[in-house]
Amino acid sequence: RVKDVDFGNGLVIVRDGKGGKDRRTPLSSALEPVLREHLEKIKMLYQVDRKANVAGVWLPGALERKYPGAGTEWEWFWVFPSSKLSVDPRASVVRRHHAGENAVQKAVKVAASNAGIEKRVSCHVLRHSFATHLLEAGRDIRTVQELLGHTDV
Repeated sequence: RVKDVDFGNGLVIVRDGKGGKDRRTPLSSALEPVLREHLEKIKMLYQVDRKANVAGVWLPGALERKYPGAGTEWEWFWVFPSSKLSVDPRASVVRRHHAGENAVQKAVKVAASNAGIEKRVSCHVLRHSFATHLLEAGRDIRTVQELLGHTDV
């Protein structure tokens, strides 16, 4: 969600990640301008949805009850929204969901191909590469473990 990107502290909060836990992970300074540009583009999509009175994004039950209008606020919008609207079977309303896992995997494969990388690349491979580079740079194994959301090394 947009609110989970913290440019000021250079962090991204990963919600309900590995093991169902939330964690913070660093946001590369090289990625910041690209991500800011991406957020500007999706804000236009958000504004189109608002003008069309599309129901807000889905929120977990407790949040939806506590803050009934929050799903229509920009900060709760997806960083990677689906390109299409769909009917939310939980509420029988039209919403914009987040991009699916397959869309992300496909985007990673396309980016690797465009970069001329011939090896097999996936989100999982990127995760392992991230860990490897941190260790090669001398980061403490416990720090790497925490960043990946692992309870065991």
